[in-house]
Amino acid sequence: MTKARFVLLEPGEVRRGRVRLPPAFAVKAMTEDTEGRFSLLEVTLVRDIPRHTHFEADECLYVLDGELGIDFDDESHVAGKGAFVVLPHGVPHALRAVSQPPPRVLQISSPGGWEHYLEDLIEAGPAVLTDGRLDPVKINPVAARHAIAYDG
Repeated sequence: MTKARFVLLEPGEVRRGRVRLPPAFAVKAMTEDTEGRFSLLEVTLVRDIPRHTHFEADECLYVLDGELGIDFDDESHVAGKGAFVVLPHGVPHALRAVSQPPPRVLQISSPGGWEHYLEDLIEAGPAVLTDGRLDPVKINPVAARHAIAYDG
């Protein structure tokens, strides 16, 4: 029943999954809320995201505050407040903060599942880090379960 999927979140509220995510990742619509069509998160980019490729999901970003650096294939861009970008699946990209405070974005993945990938990363804990940074070699076994691969 479609009516049963209605979600209304008050300001500051988030959808809770199986694992509590850090405050930088506020889940607004879970994959299950949209019958798998998409997931939506409000993300503060406190850590740069290394070059990677989504093989199934398109990623859309709308910049709410700050400036977001986007390396897409062999191009570099800066997206400021109010900018919107579509990162189609199959093309490598990386994201980085180019402002202080760090950029805050609405992030939509279609089909959904991004929040479950984040839950898996949280469960993996420091095993995916080297010297406090995401390590592509260590993160790839987790990412592969979600059709994502990081450049080594």
